[in-house]
Amino acid sequence: MSEPTNITPVPSPCVSLCKMDADRRYCMGCLRTIPEIIAWSKADDDYKRAVWAELPSRRATVDAEEDE
Repeated sequence: MSEPTNITPVPSPCVSLCKMDADRRYCMGCLRTIPEIIAWSKADDDYKRAVWAELPSRRATVDAEEDE
C-alpha cells in the first residue's frame, strides 16, 4: 500500500514579527533559532515537528518574563 500523496505540509510558526532575542537567541515572534529559520524551507516534516515541539517551552520563558 502506498502512502497518501496529499498530506498537509507542516506549517511555519512564523507570525511576521521578526525580532531576535539576544539572551535567548531565538525570534520573539516565532520562537525559532536562526539555524531553525534558515533550515525550515528545506527541512523534512519530522524536523519541523521537532521544532514545533520545542516552541511551548520557549513560549513559557517569554510568558514568565512578562509576568515579572
